[in-house]
Amino acid sequence: MVWARFAGRGGMAGHGERVDDKRRLILDQALALVDERGLAAMSMRAVAERVGLTSMALYPYVGGKDALLDGLVDLLHLELGTAVGDDLADIDWRRRLRALGRAVRSLAHAHPSAFPLLLNRSAAGASASWLTAALRGILHDAGVGDDEVPRLARMICAFLLGYTTGEVTGGLPAVPAAEPAGAGHPAGEGSAAAGEESAAGEESAAAREEFAAAREESAAREGFAARESAAAGGAGELPGGAGSGAGDVVAGQAEFDADLADLVALVERASRRHAADPR
Repeated sequence: MVWARFAGRGGMAGHGERVDDKRRLILDQALALVDERGLAAMSMRAVAERVGLTSMALYPYVGGKDALLDGLVDLLHLELGTAVGDDLADIDWRRRLRALGRAVRSLAHAHPSAFPLLLNRSAAGASASWLTAALRGILHDAGVGDDEVPRLARMICAFLLGYTTGEVTGGLPAVPAAEPAGAGHPAGEGSAAAGEESAAGEESAAAREEFAAAREESAAREGFAARESAAAGGAGELPGGAGSGAGDVVAGQAEFDADLADLVALVERASRRHAADPR
């Protein structure tokens, strides 16, 4: 359980609860500090000042700085799990996958400075096990074969965490505006450039075949996904970073929803493969 490492270390009756409360308060304040001033500003002294303690007084509750960072990882996963909820058994796996993806993205935008810890802290592996379990549950419900579930769960987890981390840190390229055919090529070079691109496309066609087919299958669902997002009250819409305009926000959300539709289609293809050959 993600909450396991929030447990206190006291053995006296009632003492553990007080430690849990104090630990949660310290972690909440540490996360707020990172949200306000960035991860580089977080120190034991800065967190202690926010909760009215000395730096040394933090150690019984959160250990040293490394342990405090691990605690932030747990806190982020706890927040994500709360957003997703537990009562999902009656919800179609496609909606569950989309909801999980949107919750991850919302968390990233709510805590852009702390969110990268989910990828670069080694402790994230253990506390993220619930996320892997949630993805595996979705894949099992979709009818994916047991031998494919671990790989697909890792792939989807890597996409969700990697995409959203890149988005909030600026490491992900901006959503490009559509360019007219031949744009960017000097006169007379358009046909040559197009020929080179065509050759490169042919060489990689086999590698893209399955993804392209899945994308075609998912196209019809994108309208449904958009309506579903609107029905949820626009919960998927997120504020952009510094300098982001309304167009950037809309384009980013549309791209992410299209990517989720692609993931749904890929899972469906894996499910059909298993149904055709359940060995």
